[in-house]
Amino acid sequence: MATGYVGILTIELHFPESGSLKGKRKHVQSAKAQLRERFGAAVAEVDHHELWQRAALTVSCVTREYRELEGLLDAVERHLASREWELVSSEREVVVPGER
Repeated sequence: MATGYVGILTIELHFPESGSLKGKRKHVQSAKAQLRERFGAAVAEVDHHELWQRAALTVSCVTREYRELEGLLDAVERHLASREWELVSSEREVVVPGER
């Protein structure tokens, strides 16, 4: 049976220029769209919904090879760190479906 790897990346972002929830929403929507289009990732905003300058995103990616997944997660982090917002923290987890 073939296995694959699921990478889960939890990211905290800071938007120093944002002065409203509308401004923050623009940044969050942009980040989510970029991650979907560029990396084929599934993305959800999971925390700090009521704060103007902060967001927590969970990003997930699936690959066949572990090394490929690590490279993909590294690329996602580099991409987010290079944007107009600040990458405050990131935490990753790798899951092998079928292993318990």
